[in-house]
Amino acid sequence: MKALRNFLDKIKPQFEKGGKYEKFHSTFDAFETFLFVPDKVTHTGSHIRDALDMKRTMSMVIIALIPTLLFGIWNTGYQYFLSQGMTQVGFWEIVWTGLLKVLPIVIVSYVTGLSIEFAFAQARGHEVNEGFLVSGMLIPLIMPVNIPLWMVAVATAFAVILGKEAFGGTGMNVFNPALLARAFIFFAYPGDITGDKVWVAGLTHGEAVDGFSGATPLAHAASYHTELIPPLHDLFLGFIPGSIGETSKLAILIGAALLIITGIGSWKIMVSALTGGITMSLIFNLVGANPYMQISPLTQIMMGSFLFGIVYMATDPVSAAQTEKGKYIYGFLIGLFSLMIRVFNPAYPEGTMLAILLMNTFAPLIDHYVVEANIKRRMKRSAKLTNA
Repeated sequence: MKALRNFLDKIKPQFEKGGKYEKFHSTFDAFETFLFVPDKVTHTGSHIRDALDMKRTMSMVIIALIPTLLFGIWNTGYQYFLSQGMTQVGFWEIVWTGLLKVLPIVIVSYVTGLSIEFAFAQARGHEVNEGFLVSGMLIPLIMPVNIPLWMVAVATAFAVILGKEAFGGTGMNVFNPALLARAFIFFAYPGDITGDKVWVAGLTHGEAVDGFSGATPLAHAASYHTELIPPLHDLFLGFIPGSIGETSKLAILIGAALLIITGIGSWKIMVSALTGGITMSLIFNLVGANPYMQISPLTQIMMGSFLFGIVYMATDPVSAAQTEKGKYIYGFLIGLFSLMIRVFNPAYPEGTMLAILLMNTFAPLIDHYVVEANIKRRMKRSAKLTNA
């Protein structure tokens, strides 16, 4: 690494102001800061030193996503061989098959998104922010394995350009970019992100063995065939068809623990969203108008991307509520609306995506009223003290 550091120091002046490659300063700076910790510090005024900067924050989120990625790779291969009736397959053969299906989606997501990020940074003369490092991993994890690669590229470009750069870049976006990419495909190309064949590799080009449908638990619930929903242990471990990174609740909980322990993910949003989902499910159980409403709260929160959404999407520090009380309100409403949308409107079987995007819109309003309530309360307290 020392030789690499010396090489970068040697060519760095050519990318500084007045250098031969001055216009590529943003690109050079991005690669340098990716490889080494930035050596920039403040020179005047008071400042706070903190070991947790944006790069470390994004790196920790990536680490928290690794369990879901690894399991997603394995489960992709496992579901493929299961659909072909091949149950006696070695572990590494399953992993290799899954890797060949998942890796191209990850590469397309990163190449497309980072290319746009670099282009905008160069055009504006700004530094390349690390924000897309997380979005670039989230986008593949919330996609079905059979999604066409060109569609991933178009959706990623849409999310980065209109979801981030149009608002000013990292830290300025109103909506979660990864969810915007999924929403784009959902509304523009619904046939490639819904149905029974998109979740298992190879089903769109071939037939499965008898008895294997490729339907997700949400599909069974929406069609009122609740008896076909897999048992809780399969839902928890993730041995089911679904989006690449959303099936294993165990892997998601491991990631959630890392985010909470490091203080990067808000436990307030996670817990309140879980509470909101359970509350809505209990209300449905009381009504019991159809088989979908009669599903237990534990099964409801285990199905679909509910847990993945509240752990990795709802806690996005940019698009989520910022006030402490607002986080509880924001999270609770996400959980409430997620279950409400998926049960009331089977046309949108995955209500978590729409619920989070909806609450992204209202997060600033929630914070506004929380702040205003705090101001009014303090003014009343001050008035009482003055009159006393």
